[in-house]
Amino acid sequence: MPFYRQVGEIPPKRHTQFRQPDGSLYAEELMGEEGFSSDSSLLYHRHLPTAIRASQPWDLAEVTTTPNHPLKPRHFQPHKLAAGGDAVRDRHLLLSNPDVRINYAAVTNASPLYRNATGDECLYVESGSATVETTFGALDISKGDYLVIPMSIIYRVVPHEELRLLIIEASGHIGPPNRYLSKRGQFLEHSPYCERDLRSPSEPLLVDGEDVEVYVRHRGAAGAHVGTKFTFANHPFDVVGWDGCMYPWVFSIYDFEPITGRIHQPPPAHQTFAGPGFVVCSFVPRKVDYHPDAVPVPYNHHNVDSEELMFYVGGDYEARKGSGIRLGSMSLHPGGFTHGPQPGAAEASLGAEKFDEMAVMIDTFRPLQLAQPAQECEDPDYAWTWAQ
Repeated sequence: MPFYRQVGEIPPKRHTQFRQPDGSLYAEELMGEEGFSSDSSLLYHRHLPTAIRASQPWDLAEVTTTPNHPLKPRHFQPHKLAAGGDAVRDRHLLLSNPDVRINYAAVTNASPLYRNATGDECLYVESGSATVETTFGALDISKGDYLVIPMSIIYRVVPHEELRLLIIEASGHIGPPNRYLSKRGQFLEHSPYCERDLRSPSEPLLVDGEDVEVYVRHRGAAGAHVGTKFTFANHPFDVVGWDGCMYPWVFSIYDFEPITGRIHQPPPAHQTFAGPGFVVCSFVPRKVDYHPDAVPVPYNHHNVDSEELMFYVGGDYEARKGSGIRLGSMSLHPGGFTHGPQPGAAEASLGAEKFDEMAVMIDTFRPLQLAQPAQECEDPDYAWTWAQ
């Protein structure tokens, strides 16, 4: 993240003696991105974070994907997928490309300890609440929260009730768009959110235990994902303090301040995060265009370099009325297809002063392929709704 945090006990100087009550040294762990050339945090463990007693394969049961062929727009209804299980082993892969994997999960059980060593994750809470325990401390999340978990941080998700999640797995790092930040990483005045809107762990989480299993997703041959299950000698939640600029953090979609204008604002006005080869946008209730002749709903558009996935999470999405889209729906509008509002939506929107809609949009710059769970929950009639 772009700003420095300090939590718990740390010594006054890095890489100097810091002793436990019994006189032994705390074990330092530097977690950092891009070698030693980007954001990092320094953690102080009661036990060696390197001490493992076993390593065995974890079968990821990877889901195969197929191209969107023949090419068409698609509507998915993930609420129809099987619910239950946990947020690590029971997430449904819907769509993917080499840059990003998009999953959905409806879970009730606490997950095992998990480390994604292939990239950052962003969890969006559609409904429910949970505590997410991490090496850096615990975070409570609820409806509307985005939780960004940097690569290789160990965590587990403990639902308080049924928890519905959109889970974005990046091939690299997720963060605020560069245009929102100063050259030293401070949010600028034109950004639709700032440091005050972010939450991160505020105190250490200390858990005792021996022979603790941690599930790890990591890179295999030719970029494939593989799984390993480590048995750590001691529980990895033994950090008494940490400081730095890399840690898990939460931002609520309800704190996104919409950017409006006299005429329709394009999706970059709604951008929330950037990842390698994709962006995430937040559409929230807002006043709409105030030019006297404005047409508030989007115009037909064809983004020739990208694919658009929209997840409808609240309110009433004006442009999609009559298409079968409802809360919990996901629409995929691929490159090579011109999309826009449903017939009659433009005329019906004239004179509107505000839109009461909430959606999370993911635009990717490489084609998305379809996994079997997406095909299982697809509405086969969606592509033809503009012609009705």
